[in-house]
Amino acid sequence: AELSLSVMSKTRSLLSKMAALRRLRQCHSAGSAVSHLHTSSHVCAKQHYKMLVLGGGSGGITMSARMKRIFGAENVAVVEPSEMHYYQPIWTLVGAGAKTAASSGRPTASVMPSGVQWVKSKVQEINPDTNTVRTDDGTEISYEYLIVALGIQLHYEKIKGLPEGFGHPKIGSNYSIQTVEKTWKALQDFKEGNAIFTFPNTPVKCAGAPQKIMYLSDAFLRKTGKRAKANVIYNTSLPVLFGIKKYADSLWEIVKHRDLQVNLRQNLIEVRADKQEAVFENLDNPGETKVFEYEMLHVTPPMGPNLVIKASPLADEAGWLDLKKETLQHTKYPNVFGIGDCTNLPTARTAAAVAAQSAVLNRTISKILKKEKPDKTYDGYTSCPLVTSYNTVILAEFDYNGQPLETFPINQAKERRLMYHLKADVMPHLYWHGLLRGLWGGPGPYRKLLHLGMK
Repeated sequence: AELSLSVMSKTRSLLSKMAALRRLRQCHSAGSAVSHLHTSSHVCAKQHYKMLVLGGGSGGITMSARMKRIFGAENVAVVEPSEMHYYQPIWTLVGAGAKTAASSGRPTASVMPSGVQWVKSKVQEINPDTNTVRTDDGTEISYEYLIVALGIQLHYEKIKGLPEGFGHPKIGSNYSIQTVEKTWKALQDFKEGNAIFTFPNTPVKCAGAPQKIMYLSDAFLRKTGKRAKANVIYNTSLPVLFGIKKYADSLWEIVKHRDLQVNLRQNLIEVRADKQEAVFENLDNPGETKVFEYEMLHVTPPMGPNLVIKASPLADEAGWLDLKKETLQHTKYPNVFGIGDCTNLPTARTAAAVAAQSAVLNRTISKILKKEKPDKTYDGYTSCPLVTSYNTVILAEFDYNGQPLETFPINQAKERRLMYHLKADVMPHLYWHGLLRGLWGGPGPYRKLLHLGMK
């Protein structure tokens, strides 16, 4: 926080500077040796790095592993406050009882590349004009190159009655580790009435996830003999069921066959959890609202750009990290790059997109270091494994233009057991042991997987 003019603040500032001086002396006396263990910002942390990575999520850890090989571990640092790292794509299955929440997470220390400096703080301010970043404990870190991977911000509070509504039963959300198990509890406790699933009027990460849990819930209710007493309802702010027509056509067939109710252009604006009521606004007729009673409610929260990026010169007009969509280099600051959900790349925000982007970004940075022009371009590849039951998936893969960019020599718009196995069992393994180690990924990561399997 900024220093106030009060005596107490000045005293804290003086003590902080004295402590920093002591640390600097300790580090100086220790010589230039660099530990190969993960260390926090409070233990002789360097204040300057050749490559600074902001964010320890999928994109941040992946790129720090790759940057370690280019710059050397001692020259790379990652700023990330969280003690736990989660494989979030599996939360769809956690919310449906097919996986455990515990299986989705590992300590951040276990995925941080060895020798890379872990600055265990939150980014407070980015100053690309001075090549510096300030953390929430007041530490200033300078860099030669910067990768921004700060993800997307969830805004449950933008729905009236949330997040406090999660204290009541019957309501959950697969988008947070704190609420994903509440989805499974609500599904198990379902007796009869409306099971409602929502999609907000904002960009979201994994745009298929809000309806995946609907299909899984439908399957669970059928399996437990409760489906006849259930109205399964999908209220989405979008004018379409899914943005890519080839896959949307197949999903509409599933909706029709399973008697699922889809209401387009309906945006959740309030949850009355004590009454088990959800209020939706008709986006085609603003001001017009409708109240739905629910026996189960799955909320996909409104989302938006990271607030630190939004407040910095790195943001576009909407607050997203402003990148060249082909190379992932910043449009104004040539030593700044980005990856993942925090960017304004016009494609769906998924872990598969991060895998594809990581190879392009690695090549871009390698070329720039050699003072050469980047020669590898990102075509917007992303993937959304649309889970339609406990053993089937439609594997959607597409590019910037919304054109299918498929891996397998089959019609991927059909529900397939093989694709479910890929989603539930193969991809988590490749995530932990391949992507996060910078060993796997590229334009069409499934395509690379298929290629490796044929060798």
